[in-house]
Amino acid sequence: MEKKVLGILLGDAAGVGPEIVAKVLVSGVLTEKCRPVIIGDIRILEQGLAVINAEYPHNAVSDLSRADWEKGVPVWDTGDQDPAKVVMGKMSAYCGKGDISQFHAACRLCLDGKIAGFLYGPMHKGAMKEAGMVQESETELIADLLANPNAYGEINMLGNLMTVRVTSHIPISAVSAHLNIPEILASIRLAHDTSRAFGVEEPRIAVSGLNPHNGENGKCGREELDIIGPAIAEAQGLGWNVTGPYPADVVFMRAFRGDFDAVVTMYHDQGQIALKAVGFDQGVTISGGQPYPITTAAHGTAFGRAGQGRASTTAFENALNVLCRMAKSRK
Repeated sequence: MEKKVLGILLGDAAGVGPEIVAKVLVSGVLTEKCRPVIIGDIRILEQGLAVINAEYPHNAVSDLSRADWEKGVPVWDTGDQDPAKVVMGKMSAYCGKGDISQFHAACRLCLDGKIAGFLYGPMHKGAMKEAGMVQESETELIADLLANPNAYGEINMLGNLMTVRVTSHIPISAVSAHLNIPEILASIRLAHDTSRAFGVEEPRIAVSGLNPHNGENGKCGREELDIIGPAIAEAQGLGWNVTGPYPADVVFMRAFRGDFDAVVTMYHDQGQIALKAVGFDQGVTISGGQPYPITTAAHGTAFGRAGQGRASTTAFENALNVLCRMAKSRK
């Protein structure tokens, strides 16, 4: 089977993304798995290569139909990140603007049929918001750029376990007000459909509660009784293998034991703490429900280690494997 043409975004110029991309490029991992197109400022790629004291043939392209991977990796040069203006390890609106432009370029290339999907290096939401991003996060930005009318959301993976969250980048004080039956059911559907896309015929989906001890039958909150439970019942009515709600402090014990294929959580840290505690440098994030396969490493920009050449490529390579698997499954 012919290798897919996939976009590889460098990530925030002040973070570890460029050196991670440089490492997987030099190691041969990228070209082994796909025909990569590096998206970002070519000077930042060169800076990433310099950080790891390596070289790799690369060429700026403006027409991918003329790309020749035998002569070097093609770079879709955004030309907007002068290394002299990038302060390594520091958040800035300048780098945030570069983050946004990478997403614009990648989504445009997807829509034009030039790439089959993309993997992006760690971006910085705060920097992008400083640069003018109005969306909650890059997930919403991507959906808007792709004009995606369908339900979408972040899916995190560690090994074969998926987690989907009902709410994401909002204050913890606002979580309860944002929970409702349709949103929970949509998250269950996203977990179900994505699991099936990965070859799980009948996904076993667990749904977490919100309150301590699952609300203690209404004595410590009623969300489990009034909202989460009815959403689970609706999902079961569709014939799906969905159970819960489970107390949030035990559901992942069972999940890591292999009892479930996916866990639906009510807010960001319910799932993220569990996954990162077990495999911080291994996790993958999928931009689920989008019309193209899109993944990233589950860790952030790691500003404290940027520019030192010490960043692990494990999660990024896992994200590449997931991306390739998703791209190959699509016609």
